[in-house]
Amino acid sequence: MRMKEKVVMITGGASGIGKETARRFVEEGARVCICDLDENKGQETVKELGKNVSFRKVNVGNRGEVQAWADEVAKTHGKIDVMINNAGILRDCQLVKTKDGQVVKQLSEEDFDLVIGVNLKGVYNCTQAVVPQMISQNEGVILNTSSIVGEDGNFGQTNYVASKAGVLGMTKVWTRELGKHNIRVNSVLPGFTATEILHAVPEKVLDAMKAKTPLGRLGNPRDIANAFLFLASEEAAFISGVALRVDGGIVVGT
Repeated sequence: MRMKEKVVMITGGASGIGKETARRFVEEGARVCICDLDENKGQETVKELGKNVSFRKVNVGNRGEVQAWADEVAKTHGKIDVMINNAGILRDCQLVKTKDGQVVKQLSEEDFDLVIGVNLKGVYNCTQAVVPQMISQNEGVILNTSSIVGEDGNFGQTNYVASKAGVLGMTKVWTRELGKHNIRVNSVLPGFTATEILHAVPEKVLDAMKAKTPLGRLGNPRDIANAFLFLASEEAAFISGVALRVDGGIVVGT
């Protein structure tokens, strides 16, 4: 019960890594508040995980919706102990794709802005919304989901890599700005992880991912959830500004 009576907010908490993280924190005694855009999955998660979980439909790219959620959590529970910025999307495309010397496709401005708006601005919105409450408490933990590609880069992911690299940068800034308020800020960098997002990926591609991973398998959501749990706990009380790779040892190639 490492998180007994702690109030934990998780974005993108209705599926994948977010849902498993919510489950893991509930197992350790936390009161978990999740948000997601998928209301049906959000309500299903509440039913599955029990009375210590609440759900609100929130677009993390919309500051007003984020602030209303943060205010509601603070009013209901009287505090916010942990914010886990997990929500993220993909819109993969090469910067410029050519065939026979001719440009056939480009990453659209719309898809660039959309990914940055959720993956980067969403982290900014949620963190800025909860930090005043944490400052008033003189304690708190901010955990940001980046990615190994935020450090290594990846083919066809200009927008995604830019967003995840930006998250790493903001984590470093907030570590310096918020430490005096006893607020710790860290990032978790998942590797290839077996979530719903990989269901459409061909088996041969999944096999290639496994082959490139020194531990010989994909990660599972619980691997990532356990990293969040450790960094949120008192066991990590002197850890801040860290980018923790949970990736089976992989380095992304070209």
